[in-house]
Amino acid sequence: VQLVESGGGLVQAGGSLRLSCAASGRTFSNYAMGWFRQAPGKEREFVAAITVSLIVGNTYYADSVKGRFTISRDDAKNTIYLQMNSLKPEDTAVYYCAARESPHNARFGSYDYWGQGTQVTVSS
Repeated sequence: VQLVESGGGLVQAGGSLRLSCAASGRTFSNYAMGWFRQAPGKEREFVAAITVSLIVGNTYYADSVKGRFTISRDDAKNTIYLQMNSLKPEDTAVYYCAARESPHNARFGSYDYWGQGTQVTVSS
C-alpha cells in the first residue's frame, strides 16, 4: 500500500485546510486509516482515525482537535481526508497519513503503512 498526502500549507490562525491522502491497493475499504502529526522537537502523536464505513461510530479524535477536525473517507476514490477548521499555531506539524491492515482498533492499534507527510504551518 502506498499513501500520498497533499493539501498542507501555510494558513493564519483561525483558518482552515483540508488534507487528502490517496491510497493504492485494492482492499482500501477494509483498512482502518489514521492521521498523525509530528511537531519539531516532539514525538509523533495521534490526530484522528476512521474505521471501515460499515462500522457505526467509526471515527476517533485526539482531545486537542475534537470539534475542530473531521476525518472522512471516500472508498470509491481510495482517499481519506482531514478537514481542519479553527486552526491554531499549536497545530503546526508534519501530518502523516497511515493505514492499518485491519478494520478494528483504529484508535490504539499499530499502523502498517505510512505516507511521506505534508507540512502544515499555522501563523499567529
